[in-house]
Amino acid sequence: MLVGAFAIATILSYDLSLGELIGMVDLNFVNWTHEAAAAHLPPWVWTNILAPTLLRPAWLLPTAAGLVCAGAAATVASSGSTQRTRRKRS
Repeated sequence: MLVGAFAIATILSYDLSLGELIGMVDLNFVNWTHEAAAAHLPPWVWTNILAPTLLRPAWLLPTAAGLVCAGAAATVASSGSTQRTRRKRS
């Protein structure tokens, strides 16, 4: 994901928003998402979560997901390496 974020930031415009990138792929996606959110979710979801996410740079979402995955991988790797000693009960 981090490599994908780097590729998006370097190949495409650095300040290209996520909404513009999605619009390049599917022109109706943003309108469909707004209509679906208005029909099935409270209004604050579109106003406070979805619309600001679509305005962020396109490389930010895969970067955040990559950092979360890297942190999870580091946590899993460090928790499996500890060995417990067994002691006999007297």
